[in-house]
Amino acid sequence: MNYLNYAAAVFLLIPIAAIAINNICPKPYMKKNFHTLTGTVAVFQIAAAAYALCAMNANGLTAYDFSILSNLKITGSALFRLTPVSLIFLLCIGMVAFVSVAVASKTVESMRISYVNLLMTMLIGMNGMVLVKDLFTLYVFLDVVGISSFVLISLFRSTKALEGSVKYLVISEFATIFILTALAFIFMQTGSLAYQDIGGVLEGADGSQKNLIYLSIALLIAGFSIKAGAVPFHSWLPDAHQSADTAVSILLSGIVIKIAGVYGLFMVVSLFPGVRAVQIALAAIGVASILTGALLALRQTHFKRIVAYSSVSQIGYILLGLSCGTTVGLIGAVAHVFSHAAFKTTLFSNAAALHEQVGTLDIDKMGGLQSRMPVTSLSSVVAFLSTAGIPPFAGFWSKLLIIIALWTSGSAVLGGVALIASIFTCAYLLRLQKKVFFGETPEHLKNVTEVKGGIKFVEIALTVITSATGILFPLVLIYLQSRGLI
Repeated sequence: MNYLNYAAAVFLLIPIAAIAINNICPKPYMKKNFHTLTGTVAVFQIAAAAYALCAMNANGLTAYDFSILSNLKITGSALFRLTPVSLIFLLCIGMVAFVSVAVASKTVESMRISYVNLLMTMLIGMNGMVLVKDLFTLYVFLDVVGISSFVLISLFRSTKALEGSVKYLVISEFATIFILTALAFIFMQTGSLAYQDIGGVLEGADGSQKNLIYLSIALLIAGFSIKAGAVPFHSWLPDAHQSADTAVSILLSGIVIKIAGVYGLFMVVSLFPGVRAVQIALAAIGVASILTGALLALRQTHFKRIVAYSSVSQIGYILLGLSCGTTVGLIGAVAHVFSHAAFKTTLFSNAAALHEQVGTLDIDKMGGLQSRMPVTSLSSVVAFLSTAGIPPFAGFWSKLLIIIALWTSGSAVLGGVALIASIFTCAYLLRLQKKVFFGETPEHLKNVTEVKGGIKFVEIALTVITSATGILFPLVLIYLQSRGLI
């Protein structure tokens, strides 16, 4: 297990080392090679997550406790835990971070040293959230993610960026208040915030204690829903996405809302299993997010705002999966976290390509770019089909599992709503595709050519990942069936 312990330590130690290197090396050198350093960290994370997932499966482990101080033999120092779910989240973090770095190599011309420091700090925060074993430490790492996100949004100091970052900060403060208050109430009942001590808190509690615990659960759901950008807490998301650099938007939509929000809600479901009020709340928020996000996306003309509202809608599907309270629902939700990370980062990479080559993200000022930018057009189509849940792409399988979970758990109506809502997804994405890539090319776009470099590379890579995951997913289902999980 030594190798597994070393792989686990990568998630916290490598980003810390990267921050040290970034600030010790000469600034001119780091400004020129910032993408090499950050890209290497992302690759290490992807490799470590993949190895740990395979190693745990080979040894039949469902959890592995570790500590970066393990060699000191300190009693009780195993503060972190790897699970298959946390490793999938860690894999997604590494993948999205790599895409952000590749895009940043083209779009981030200034403040590169600060970008690296903030990205690595955000990476530490997100990794820490999915590795910890108690709610308070999760909150601490959540605050690290929130502060890093706020500064990244405002990093380039434009008026819109500052406006978007302030909105994010103000709304996030409400999430902080809700979560901290909930933790205080839970601590009053249990004397501990460790996951293992919270699981049975509702059993044997009297009336007043149950009411306080239910209030705590409601506050946790509200706080993490704000972080996830779910309806009705979604107002910060499109403004932050539109105003931030596209490399930052990729982080926000591709992974931050899932770690800071969805993973927190996953822990609420795990710590309070079978609580009907939790399932109803997540189902209600999920349906509202799916429909509201899709309908608002239909009204937008800015590429990144359309994709931002699409994220609101797709988060709703993940919440519906969590609301089922079943293994299939959980698998569907986690699968959709991965597929969403792939197709959403593809669409934001497309946004970066269009902004670099066309100079605008107003879809009413584009058209006919399919022949001028074939790689961007093809990757956009694949991402669109995956988002809409069209086979054989990754999004089809994750949505299918969620709908099956809803149907088999007695929520057939919600399953029908989730299925029908895909029509709205098709509508706003077809509109985007038509306005940007189809039709005749306007005169002012006649000389547009395909983007090159890192953006083009990640467009191709993400398209391959989305397609290959969809094609090979039946093998995953066979494996899950052999383990008795579905």
